[in-house]
Amino acid sequence: MTKQTPDLQNNQTDDLLLDDDMQVHDISQADTAVGDHVYDETQIQVLEGLEAVRKRPGMYIGSTDYRGLHHCVYEIVDNAVDEALAGYCTDINIFLHKDGSCEVRDNGRGFPVGIHPKLGRPAVEVCLTILHAGGKFGGDGYKVSGGLHGVGASVVNALSRHFKVTVYQDGKIHEQEYKRGKILYDLRVVGETDQTGTTIQFWPDTKTEENPDGIFETEDFQFNILKARFREMAFLNKGIRITLTDERTEPALERSYYYEGGIIEFVKYLNRKKEVLFDEPVYMEGIIKDVSVEVALQYNDTYQENIYTFANNIHTPEGGTHLTGFSTALSRTINDYGRKFNILKAADANLKSDDVRESITAIISVKMKDPQFEGQTKSKLGNSEVRGIVDSLVSERLGIYLGENPQVARAILDRCLGAARAREAARKARELTRRKTVLESGSMPGKLADCSERDPEKCEIFLVEGDSAGGSAKTGRDRFFQAILPLRGKILNVEKVRIDRALGNQEIRSMITAFGCGYGSEFDETKLRYHRIVCMTDADVDGSHIRILMLTFFYRYMRPLIEKGYVYIAMPPLYKVTKGKKEYYVYNDEELEVLMQQIGRDPKPDIQRYKGLGEMSSEQLWTTTMNPETRTMLQVTVEDAVAADEIMNLLMGDKVEPRKEFIEQNSGLVKNLDV
Repeated sequence: MTKQTPDLQNNQTDDLLLDDDMQVHDISQADTAVGDHVYDETQIQVLEGLEAVRKRPGMYIGSTDYRGLHHCVYEIVDNAVDEALAGYCTDINIFLHKDGSCEVRDNGRGFPVGIHPKLGRPAVEVCLTILHAGGKFGGDGYKVSGGLHGVGASVVNALSRHFKVTVYQDGKIHEQEYKRGKILYDLRVVGETDQTGTTIQFWPDTKTEENPDGIFETEDFQFNILKARFREMAFLNKGIRITLTDERTEPALERSYYYEGGIIEFVKYLNRKKEVLFDEPVYMEGIIKDVSVEVALQYNDTYQENIYTFANNIHTPEGGTHLTGFSTALSRTINDYGRKFNILKAADANLKSDDVRESITAIISVKMKDPQFEGQTKSKLGNSEVRGIVDSLVSERLGIYLGENPQVARAILDRCLGAARAREAARKARELTRRKTVLESGSMPGKLADCSERDPEKCEIFLVEGDSAGGSAKTGRDRFFQAILPLRGKILNVEKVRIDRALGNQEIRSMITAFGCGYGSEFDETKLRYHRIVCMTDADVDGSHIRILMLTFFYRYMRPLIEKGYVYIAMPPLYKVTKGKKEYYVYNDEELEVLMQQIGRDPKPDIQRYKGLGEMSSEQLWTTTMNPETRTMLQVTVEDAVAADEIMNLLMGDKVEPRKEFIEQNSGLVKNLDV
C-alpha cells in the first residue's frame, strides 16, 4: 500500500500554496546586549549529548520522509527568525543548491564564538554538537523562541552527512565543518568582514545503495512546500524579509516575502478569493504579563470556519489555551452587543460558539518566554495563563470595535443568527445520524453490507459509486473485515451549503451513520467503526468528481478522518490486457505503452478498457482493487491546512472565475482526459 499526498496538495499554483511553519536557531555577536542582559558564551547551557538522535531520528524530526527532511530546513530558518524576534535580524535567505544541500543565511548577530566557560570549547561548536545546548535553555539569550524544543541546529547537524557553519562577527569570518555531527576541524578564522550573521549549509544524510546507513528516504527538497512555509513565517513576523531561491532549475526560481502589515495581510490573503462582510480585518494587539498577543479576523460569505493559531511562530493545529480564550471572548462579546442593542431579544437563546465562528477567518498569534506545548509535535498550546490574557484583550478591543462600527456589527450579528437558525434546523437531522448501540444496529443504512469484525483497527469500508459496482464489491469482498456502502449518484457539494442542508442528503446521512463517529464539533474518534475509509469510484471524470465531493465533505465536517490518516483512495485498473493465457491489469496509458513494448503487439493482444467498476467481475475487483496483498491505494493527507482550505474553496465554492483561471493555468497537467 503506497502512501501519497493527494492532488489537493501537489502541483498547486504559486498563489494557491501557503503552509505552516517551524523553527530553528541562530545567533551572533558575542557580548551583544539583549535588553539588560548579555548574550555571549556564558549564556549557553548544556543538558545532554547527541547520542540518541541518529538512532531515533523520528523522535526529533517526526519522520525520515520528506516531512522530516523539510523539518530540518524549518529548524535552521526558525533559529534565524528567533534572532529576528530578538530585534537583530531583518533578512533571511534560503538556497536550494544543485549539489543537494540547503543553505540558510541571516544578518543577525551570529552564533557566539567565544569559549564556553564550562566545556572549554567555542560556544558555536557546543550549540551544534550537544543536544539542548543553546541560548533558549534558562539563559537570557532569547525572550521569545520556538524551535524543536530548542534542539534544532544540533539535530540537523547529527542527521547531515556534511554540515558547515560560517559566522560573521566582530570583523572576522569564522568557519567550522562537521560530518554526521562529528567535528572535522576546530573553529577557525578564514577572513575579515564588516557584516554580522550566520550561514549554515547542510547536506542531508540520505539512504542510498552506497550509503545504507543514511537517515532520510529522500533528499529532494520541494520548492512549493518550502515557499508556503516561508510565506507564512513572513506574515507572522511583520518587517522580516524571507527569500527562497531554488538553484536546481534553469533559470533559478526565487520567491521573496515581506509583509509590513503582518497578520492583517495574512487574513486578507486567505480571504482574497471570497466575498467579505467588511473591507478591513479587525486587528487587535497588546502585551499583557509579558505575553504578546496579535489577533486579526474578518467574516466572509462561506459557511466555513478558518481559524489558525500560532505560538512563537509555531502552528498549533489543535489549538490550545489561546484558541479557547479567543473563542470565549468572541462569543461573549458578540452576545453582549446583541443584547445591548436589542438585536438578540430577551427570549432568544445566546449564540453558541459554533454560530459566531461560522464564516470567520482569523489568525491568533501569541509570543512568550516559555511556551508549553502538549506533545512532541507541538500541536497544542498548554499555558493556562494565556487563555485569560487572550480573552481579556479580545473582549476589550472587539467590544470597542463593534461599538464604533455599528454597520459591521449588525452584519456580523445577522451572519451569526443565520448560523444559529441552521444549527437548530440540523438538530433533528443530527438525531438520525447518531451512532446506534449494538441493540439498535438495525438502524444502519439499508444498503450497508457490514463486516463481522468489530475491532475498528482491522475494519475497512469501501464507499462505492453505484449499485452495480456495489454488487460486485459485496460479492468479491472479504466479509470478515470489509464493509461496502454503495452511494447513488453525486453527493451534495457541502462547500456551498450549511450543515442543515448537508444532512438532508441521504448519501451523507448514510456515511455519517455508518462511520458512527459523529461530525463537526461532535466528532468522536473513539467511536469510528472503520480505520480505513476507502473512496472507490470509476476511473473517469464523473468518478473523480464524486471522489472530490466525498473528500470535501470529510475535510469540512470530519477533518480528523483525513488528519489521522483514515481516508484512502482506491486505484482500480484502467485496462485489462490479455495475450494468450496471460492477463495483465494496467492503471494508466503510460503503463499500457510500457506493457505493450514488453509483451509485443504481434499477435495483437486483446485490450479491454474499463469504463467503470461495474464492468469488472467480483473476482477481478477483488484481485485488482480490494485484496490487501495485491492492491494499490493512496492515503489522503493534509500537508498544509491553509492550502487545502484554499483549493477546496476554489474548486468547490461559488466563485466561477477563480476556478476558471485555475483550470486554464493547470490544464497542461492533465495528460489523459476521459470525457
